Amino acid sequence: MTINEKISILRHDAGLSQDELAEKLNVSRQSVSKWESGKALPDTDKLLALSELFNVSTDFLLKDSEDYVSVTPPDTDDTADDFYPDTDITCPVDNSTVFVPPISPDSVMVTHSEEETRKKQKKKIPKWKIITACISIVLIIALIIPLPLGLYEEWLFEEYVEYPYVMVHGLGGYGADSKINESNPYWGSETGNVVTYLRDEKGYDVYEASVGPFSSTWDRTCELYAQLTGTTVDYGEAHSKAHNHERYGRTYTEKLAPDWGSETKGGQVVKLNLIGHSFGGATVRQLTSLLEYGSKEEIAASGDNVSPLFKGGQGNLINSVTTLCSPHNGSTLYYCVEQYNVVDYALDFVFYGSKLVQDSSVGEYYDFHLEHFGIDTESQDASTILKTVFSQGTDNAAYDLSPDGAAEINKNIKTVDNVYYFSYAYSMTEKKAGKHVPAMGGFNILTLPSTLIGSYSENRVTDYPIDETWLENDGMVNVISARYPFEDEWQEYDSENIVKGKWNVMPTLKGHHGTVVCMDSTAEDTQNFYTNLFTMIDEQPRDKKYYFKGLF
Repeated sequence: MTINEKISILRHDAGLSQDELAEKLNVSRQSVSKWESGKALPDTDKLLALSELFNVSTDFLLKDSEDYVSVTPPDTDDTADDFYPDTDITCPVDNSTVFVPPISPDSVMVTHSEEETRKKQKKKIPKWKIITACISIVLIIALIIPLPLGLYEEWLFEEYVEYPYVMVHGLGGYGADSKINESNPYWGSETGNVVTYLRDEKGYDVYEASVGPFSSTWDRTCELYAQLTGTTVDYGEAHSKAHNHERYGRTYTEKLAPDWGSETKGGQVVKLNLIGHSFGGATVRQLTSLLEYGSKEEIAASGDNVSPLFKGGQGNLINSVTTLCSPHNGSTLYYCVEQYNVVDYALDFVFYGSKLVQDSSVGEYYDFHLEHFGIDTESQDASTILKTVFSQGTDNAAYDLSPDGAAEINKNIKTVDNVYYFSYAYSMTEKKAGKHVPAMGGFNILTLPSTLIGSYSENRVTDYPIDETWLENDGMVNVISARYPFEDEWQEYDSENIVKGKWNVMPTLKGHHGTVVCMDSTAEDTQNFYTNLFTMIDEQPRDKKYYFKGLF
């Protein structure tokens, strides 16, 4: 290694630029550049100064055989200026002039002493850390590999949580909070409360909702949501103004299904299974649709004060929707009542299940949920109340139950992709002479409406198209209407291929509109029906989240 190479390396190791070194030695920057490029050599005074500055001997600087260890290799950014040496290099032996050619920085070789090499080596990792890491990796692999095989589900991981069931009554019905439900439960009739049976005997988490028996699908849905969330009923700013009633209704201080929407230890959301009988089918469909898609009209009308029900993005809170004898596309009984002027009979009929008569004062026993309309239900008889409700525009059950009304509300009800949909239709008629007539053994009170529906194959009231496919019925609802909403996708029920996001239509069962709620049926048959239904729903695949039982 030559003197010019050593000066360059020593300067870089000291962290000095050529200007800084020149200033310390009281020489020009060009002189330092000439030294490092080999165009000149420092004189004796500067050699001594360099020796003291870099703490090396003059012999080290002058002798070519000495190696030097560089911690920081020289950079190649310093470009030597093209200067001629100030003095020639004189050989001390014979006083001859020696020419030293310039040396490129790229030719400088840097060597490292053994001591500095050891400093640059990475620190060795203790053996105990290596062993611990290896054991951890082996354990993680051993735990993860069996997961797809389901080897730990029985003892190490929890598979899924049970989802609650909420039952929603139909037209003229009532919930658990009505006094009449104690002696004549809606779900079970005179054979006993099937909800109690499913809860106490079968261990299901099941609840009965109570919504307006004659209110519109929209109003009933808002009331159901308030019960489920333990909040004040909000019918929406836009809807309330359009139908001239109060925006807010009664307040519920407790949640109907307390665990709904909560998360389990493993992070799984507790979803609902909704069961709707008759008009309750439209209610549970509307709730599911609003939870997922919201309402643009209500958001625009209410702004920041909009109900969470209308915001959307909550479709993951529902697992399944099941409808029982539900008029998805309305019932032609509405046209029959209008055409044949049997309104008084219809009013009597809707109260049959509650054992109330037309001129009774029923406010103490029967909850109409009509306070947002300002109707006094405590002092008026049932007939007056119903005529008042049905005469106030289209925000009521009568209009929604018509095929025209059902078609309107179906425009704003859509299925949700991640929800199971099941529908059951019942038939109490048989085809004779081009009509459908009640079969032998039919429920007596349904004989007249069934006969009317079974002969109504041409619409004489509105322009809605009706044909012979509407004749078969359960005494209240046309079979074709109970199977699925016309606008939705559907498939015939296949136990091997139950799908989400479209209707799984069950085979039509023999019976009438009240059979499925145990009217004119046995307790055993009704209990078996719901037990089998709940079992089928619970067996459907659902999103699973695992966790260590012993750690939470």
